[in-house]
Amino acid sequence: MNENTVKKWIAKAESDLKIAKDEMQLTDPATDAVCFHTQQFVEKYLKAFLIFHGEPLKRTHDITTLIDECAKIDPDFEKLYEFDADELTNYAVEVRYGDVFYFPSEEEAKKAIEIAEKVKRFVLEKLGAKGFDVKIEQILKEVRDELSQK
Repeated sequence: MNENTVKKWIAKAESDLKIAKDEMQLTDPATDAVCFHTQQFVEKYLKAFLIFHGEPLKRTHDITTLIDECAKIDPDFEKLYEFDADELTNYAVEVRYGDVFYFPSEEEAKKAIEIAEKVKRFVLEKLGAKGFDVKIEQILKEVRDELSQK
């Protein structure tokens, strides 16, 4: 496990959630972008968990696939289906590309943020139980400091 790589994935994920939340503060939020960034957030958190456990990264945006991979390590990850986390997969590609463009409602975008926050709490709890330092502000500071020196 490369703890630094895990921290980088978490930091990138946090940027996605920040973008989504900031956008929702606007009068007319771009809900398709909000939902896309929540999907990206969940994808990155699940990949961070897999990296923490030494699993090779799969090039996928499919949340179902990632949940299933995580559940092989910890069966509790099946609970993410109860959060409807797998529904976020649709926002990875379908909302952005395709013959029929789709703009989620503000309520749908708010639900996507709620799902993302539930996944965050769940994954951080699991990482913390394995001894990973899950202080987000500290992770963000460390990653930004490291990358600003390059």
